[in-house]
Amino acid sequence: MSDTPERPALPPQMALYQMAIGHYLSRALHLAAKLGVADLLKDGARRAEELAEATDTHAPSLRRVLRFLASVGVFEERWDGRFPGSSRAMVLLFAGIGIQDSWKELEWCVRTGEPAYRKRGATDPFAEMAKDPAQAANFDAAMADFTKMTAVAVAAAYDFTPFRTIVDVGGGNGALLLGILRATPRLEGIVFDRPDVVERAAKEIAASGLGDRCRAAGGDFFVEVPNGADAYVLKHVIHDWDDARARTILANCRGAMPRDGRLLLVEGVYPPRIDGSFESRGAAANDLNMLVSTGGRQRSEAEFRSLYADAGLRLTRIVPTPARVCVIEGAPA
Repeated sequence: MSDTPERPALPPQMALYQMAIGHYLSRALHLAAKLGVADLLKDGARRAEELAEATDTHAPSLRRVLRFLASVGVFEERWDGRFPGSSRAMVLLFAGIGIQDSWKELEWCVRTGEPAYRKRGATDPFAEMAKDPAQAANFDAAMADFTKMTAVAVAAAYDFTPFRTIVDVGGGNGALLLGILRATPRLEGIVFDRPDVVERAAKEIAASGLGDRCRAAGGDFFVEVPNGADAYVLKHVIHDWDDARARTILANCRGAMPRDGRLLLVEGVYPPRIDGSFESRGAAANDLNMLVSTGGRQRSEAEFRSLYADAGLRLTRIVPTPARVCVIEGAPA
């Protein structure tokens, strides 16, 4: 039994108040990321005065922001007044203007069932993002931060050794595939994504030292994917799209793979019932963000089975990983 007394539950009114001021935190997070505070802390803890001088800000005011972030565990305030470091690209993405502006249209999304970008007249959220190179680069960096950790967990949980060639469909800058290749000698791979994205993947592949086993290829997964690989892996791709577009992507993978090929989706599986757990909160929050930002959704096991069947596949097993995602394996039906 712990010696630390349990914290009493908040009264309902106070709990609602804490929810209502959630935007305080996202705004403070975004400011800290925009100022590059985490980068300034990567080599060790620094005082607020030093950080303010480096960011051209008012030291007492910056300290107030850092203390607020320390109160929720983003930073830590030491007794000597210094703050150790944290992350950046992820915060700029999820607390940034792009997603925040989309969430302003939550009511419109709920009334119409459409993502916010369609109200702005756009037809593809990723093509829209590509118009802003800085935003696109930060998206890549944020996804790579997540994916590097995920790749280790996926490679440990799922056996890739039976495969000779794997295609990472919608693979961004290649962080997932490179992690899998490092853990699986003799396996070869292709990072497949839009031409503007795979330019960055090619640089990462060259820097990785795995250029003899990996290459980048550009194209449109709504049209076709590279043929003949043993396995096709898609990490957090299908949840970006509605069922019709998701079926198109999966059917293209099914058409490209041999009879003994495998489809591997790396995503969370929506729990059958939402409760107050961290897992439920994460699934429900991600699901709603997909509605607002991309028009996609989180899916349950039953929904994945149905989606696979519509694309000529059958769901064979779901392999959990330590990274709060699963490998959802499919084979030709």
